[in-house]
Amino acid sequence: MSFQDFISFVEKDFSLTDLQRERFEALDGLYREWNAKINVISRKDIDSVYEHHVLHSLAIARYLLTVRGGLYQSFSSASVLDLGTGGGFPGIPLAILFPSAQFVLCDSVGKKTIVASAVSSALGLSNVQVVNARAESLGRTFDFVVSRAVAALPDFYPWVKGSFGKGILYLKGGDVSEEIAAVMGKYRIPRGSVHTWPVSSWLQDPYFDGKLVIHIEKP
Repeated sequence: MSFQDFISFVEKDFSLTDLQRERFEALDGLYREWNAKINVISRKDIDSVYEHHVLHSLAIARYLLTVRGGLYQSFSSASVLDLGTGGGFPGIPLAILFPSAQFVLCDSVGKKTIVASAVSSALGLSNVQVVNARAESLGRTFDFVVSRAVAALPDFYPWVKGSFGKGILYLKGGDVSEEIAAVMGKYRIPRGSVHTWPVSSWLQDPYFDGKLVIHIEKP
């Protein structure tokens, strides 16, 4: 997917400023440059940065906009923790789209945060802080936690259960019904507080078959 294809697709749903377009355009070159030094994206996937990584990250925004409209406005000025950010996904694309939200991108692997920090700095994202730490050590609460498939849900939820005030938005693939049932049972999450949305309803590429946005509301 070229940048022009990407931007034409995104602007069907989101109104972007010139600065936002420039920042999205810069992502391809920045990730190619840094991935040659520190591998955070599969070498065979570096040509698919826009469709497999940036658009996948923005699926969270698309879910909020079209399924949970009220939360879209809330997210736009929220404090957000991206846990297990790797090279900056989904946090950096979301930070470009939501310049008034404040993002902390956290990963326990130092070399990955080097990439996320460098990309964020090159883009001039003043709403992003990158930290090399574990979630438990942050000692603060965020409005939302976002993440992209860093662990099975029963392993992930305990890391953040005391760290969010409004909800978790988790990108995860596969059959997650058992994972969701286990988390709901163990942590007494009320029925109706967990929602799933198929990314393929927006991104009609076989790559996204079975991939979901899992939304866990604050109990």
